[in-house]
Amino acid sequence: MNDVSAIDWRARFLASGEDADLPIVDAHQHYFDIENHYYPWLNDRPLRPFRYGDYSSICRNFLPGDYHRLAGHHRVVHTVVIEGEWDPTTPLEEVRFVESLAQSEPTLAAMVAQVWLDREDASELLRHYGHHPLVRGVRHKPAVTGREAWREDFVAPGSMRDPRWREGYAQLAQNGLHFELQAPWWHLPEAAELARDFPDVTLVINHTALPADRSEAGLSGWRNNLALLAKEPNVVLKISGICIPGQAWPVEANRVVVNDAISIFGVSRCAYASNYPVDGVVNSLSEVFDGFKTIVRDRSPTDRLALFHDNARRIYRLA
Repeated sequence: MNDVSAIDWRARFLASGEDADLPIVDAHQHYFDIENHYYPWLNDRPLRPFRYGDYSSICRNFLPGDYHRLAGHHRVVHTVVIEGEWDPTTPLEEVRFVESLAQSEPTLAAMVAQVWLDREDASELLRHYGHHPLVRGVRHKPAVTGREAWREDFVAPGSMRDPRWREGYAQLAQNGLHFELQAPWWHLPEAAELARDFPDVTLVINHTALPADRSEAGLSGWRNNLALLAKEPNVVLKISGICIPGQAWPVEANRVVVNDAISIFGVSRCAYASNYPVDGVVNSLSEVFDGFKTIVRDRSPTDRLALFHDNARRIYRLA
């Protein structure tokens, strides 16, 4: 639903406060064309272990027409396409693919590109991305370990403390790029070190730092580490990726996660995102949008607009 500008809908929502008028900048979604391009995790068999379980249902093309059909009545005015674990040998080809989609898709406003910060081609890729009109940041999922195996001195090749990986990270600011971090919450102390050591780089945390364990102990650990990271002013949080396998988007189970995340980081440092089509393994796109709207419905129109629209526009520097 993109019949008038986002600015028009912004003013209309502030006047009405109605969900139907709320403009959305989806800060994290993907487009896939697995028939013409190679995505190892989607094309290869057997499928990889995944937090949502069997994801064979999304091993198919997902293009702008599919997104808009599933978004339904929700007023998505812009989206940010995040790298989709494309063939790591040809990361620039994914940028060209997304660029080709943007030529006929006005809602596609920005993207986050793939890079491997500890690879020899990192410097060249970062320079290219820094001059590309669509690219705002990069993502490289660093090496991580299981919760029980993690120690305070954890370091491994390709991890956030790996000197070679940090050499690549140190080049982000000079190329005008931010960094998107997807790592489980027990690795957030490393992320806090990264944010302190590179204060000129905005660090965008993906998927609410993955609070998959909803036990009291799991949520307590997640909250504590999220609060540690929130002390760093150059960090922002994307609230997304919180589906629970086997359940329709659970408003009550997710309410505590969403409200705690906002309480810890503050409204101005949080942005909502769908993670579609990946979250389609569990829930429909409308369920995801409707669930988040339900949780924040009692907040002021200004806060709701910030969470769904304004903050993402600022983080991704949208015109």
